[in-house]
Formats: sequence, C-alpha cells, structure tokens
Amino acid sequence: MKVYALIGPSGTGKSYKAVGVAVEKNVDYIIDDGLLIQSNKIIAGSSAKKEPTKIAAIRRAVFMDPKHAAEVKAAIDAYKPNGVLILGTSEEMVNRIAQNLELPPIQEMIYISDISSPMEIYTARRIRSEEGKHVIPVPTFEVKKDFSGYFIDSVKSLIFRGRRPHITEKTIVRPTYSYRGRYTISDKAVADIAIYNCINVPGIKSVLNAAVEINGEGVIINVEVIMEYGFNMRSVLKEAQSRINKDVEYLTGLNVLQVNISARSVAI
Repeated sequence: MKVYALIGPSGTGKSYKAVGVAVEKNVDYIIDDGLLIQSNKIIAGSSAKKEPTKIAAIRRAVFMDPKHAAEVKAAIDAYKPNGVLILGTSEEMVNRIAQNLELPPIQEMIYISDISSPMEIYTARRIRSEEGKHVIPVPTFEVKKDFSGYFIDSVKSLIFRGRRPHITEKTIVRPTYSYRGRYTISDKAVADIAIYNCINVPGIKSVLNAAVEINGEGVIINVEVIMEYGFNMRSVLKEAQSRINKDVEYLTGLNVLQVNISARSVAI
C-alpha cells in the first residue's frame, strides 16, 4: 500500500484540494478529520468536525480513541486499498495518524503551498477565520444526517482523470467550536416555517396544528390543515410538503426526515 500525505496549516484548503491530489496520485482513499473516504463515500470513522471543542476534534482527527481507530483499521483491512492520502496540519500529525492506524510509512509528503497559490490559501484562511466554514470532501447527502442543525452547503468542482472531466462535490459545514459558540433552533421556529409555507399554498385554507420532533439525525414535521373546496387534495398537499422540506432545510440547516401533512376537513 502506498501512503501519501497532504500537509498544511488549519484552514488553508487541504480538504478542498484533497480529491484533486488523490486523483493525481491514483489513490481512491482519503483519511481526513477522522473519516476514511473512498471516492465520494464515507467508509468508516466519525468526523472530528462534530466534536464540541478543538481539543476533542484533534484527538478524533488523529485516532486517539482505540474504538475509533479499530473501526477504521478494520475497514482498511477489508477494502485493501492500493493507496491512501492522509490529510494533516503537520508532518508529526500525519505520521501519528499512520502509526495509530498501523499503516506503512508515508511515501511522499505534499505541502499545500506547493499545490495552491498564495491567493487561494489567503482566501481559504479568511473564510475559515471570518465565517468558521470547514470542507468535508464528500457529497452533502453523505454527511447530511450526521450534521443536522449545522450550517451545511455544497460546492462542486471540476477535475480531470486523464483527459476525462469529472465533477466532484464537497460539503461545507460550520462546527460549533470554530465559530461563535452553540446555537439552538426551537420547535416553534420550525413549526412557524411549516405553517407559513402551508398557508401560502393555494388550496389550503388554514392550519389546525403543526408539531415538530427534533432529534440527532434531523426533524420530523407533522401538520394538520383545512382544505378549500374545489382543489385537488393530493396535488395541494404534495406542494405544501415540498415547500416545507425545502424551506426548513435551507433556513435552519436541519435534515428533514419526514413531512407528514393531513387534511382534516374541507371548507365549502
């Protein structure tokens, strides 16, 4: 197994550049912030970006927890990758990761300053400092459930495998330890978003009740409405369901697990 490392200070764009480096080195597996990633899929591990403090995030990123390390080692043994790219802030860190996961010695150290321009690094550091945004090199659907309630967005980029263009998607999150502390979203705020969207759908006269259940994986929204006579009930409720799902995810960052809408009566 060939082991490579991409090294750079925190917030300089390593995770953003990781996929391109992996393609260049013909490596399909990336170890980044506690995760083992294959192409666009998380294979094993738990993201350091979910930890409540920077110290806890560092411990997670270097696999200090024996159970965490054992899970990733088992996945590496099962998948038998030909090569792995390790991301870290220093040579000491990437060597510690390789040691904790019992990987072969690192064959090549690649530095962010060698693959990114000073302007790219400056921009990445400014975004990290001012906005607290972090990149995870996998599509949003891979981490959406785990990061419900965090700021979450996606960005696509174009890379080339040989001469063939390949679009990759990365996810942007804002961990609580990197910004301005914790924030919470009340059930009532989510319910109000659901009610607002319902009453603005033609065919819904009023909302009787809106109940919200928020858990670690996301939110379940239950709404009861009164319909107006003369509208196709199925079409109206599907439209309301779609609007609620879209608006709640966009405005709150919560992962919407279900939107259940019941028509309790028809107003004539």
